[in-house]
Amino acid sequence: MFPKDWFKINDKKYLDAISTAGVIGLHMVSSTVVGLGMGWYLDRWLGTKPWLTGVFLILGIVAGFKNVWLDSRRLLKAQDKEDAERFGPKD
Repeated sequence: MFPKDWFKINDKKYLDAISTAGVIGLHMVSSTVVGLGMGWYLDRWLGTKPWLTGVFLILGIVAGFKNVWLDSRRLLKAQDKEDAERFGPKD
């Protein structure tokens, strides 16, 4: 199906892209789960059910989106740098 050397030639480029996509998804899910877990634990400890769960869930979601945004900015800067090396600086 693919040429024999296809994966060896493009190995680093595609594996980096796959790993970055996985990390972005992991940031979103893990921060939401951590926020939910912290809120649930604090609600059980302080007896404030369901208020802290909701607050920390929202904070976890916001933190997840912030991490996705920062990762996207980092990727765009790396892509701009690669494009500048390949095609020259932008006008």
